Amino acid sequence: MGVEVLLPFLAIAALAGYFQTVTGFGLGMIVMGATSGLGIAPVTSVAAVVSLMTLINCLVALPGRLQHVDWPSVRAAGLGIVPMIVAGVLLLEYLSGSAATLLRLLLGLVILYGGASLLLRPSRQATLSPLRSFTLFGGLSGLLGGLFGIAGPPLIYHCYRQPIEPVRIRNLLILLFAVTSGVRTLFVVSQGQMNTEILVLTAWSVPAIALSTYLGRRLPLPLSAQTMRRIAFAVLTAIGIGLVMAALY
Repeated sequence: MGVEVLLPFLAIAALAGYFQTVTGFGLGMIVMGATSGLGIAPVTSVAAVVSLMTLINCLVALPGRLQHVDWPSVRAAGLGIVPMIVAGVLLLEYLSGSAATLLRLLLGLVILYGGASLLLRPSRQATLSPLRSFTLFGGLSGLLGGLFGIAGPPLIYHCYRQPIEPVRIRNLLILLFAVTSGVRTLFVVSQGQMNTEILVLTAWSVPAIALSTYLGRRLPLPLSAQTMRRIAFAVLTAIGIGLVMAALY
């Protein structure tokens, strides 16, 4: 792997790590969108790297939190996540070989949806949704996780509508993202797709993101949370529109 790929990728990963630290959102979407838009690395490789980065992040965050998880919701969501991850990875493999333009369009639309979700404030329900709804939204997240390594938006929106304590929702999402990333990684390995490029990018990305996360905690931007959400929305919207326009024109 040449430095012409590694250095731009690490710069994007570091920026995304800082951005997620100060806004709480966007690492995977920024890495996927920017690298795809600039043609730095194949979507299939970047999706695998994003999935591994998410898995590492979740495994670091999970210890000591499992007692604060709504397990029936996890099991229901898992029923949708696992098979749809497999479908998403297979669809990614097919589209990357035969419909690269459509793949870029889909990625742009997903990032636009993720950006819009920052400004959407789901109303809290009075009662917990049926478990089958967790299976449905788990399936949608599993499909996106399989395609792009970005499983967040559907599950985040659905979970924050539930009458569950915020700390339990956060831990529920961390666990589900770990499941999504873990299953995706295992399936990619079983398909023989975990190549040297993915491992090298991941190995270099972890310290870059760790450093940018530290800087984000020590030197956050002096802006309100609402302003940061608007900045995140603007950045993701710009990336998403750029991908959509490139795919259409």
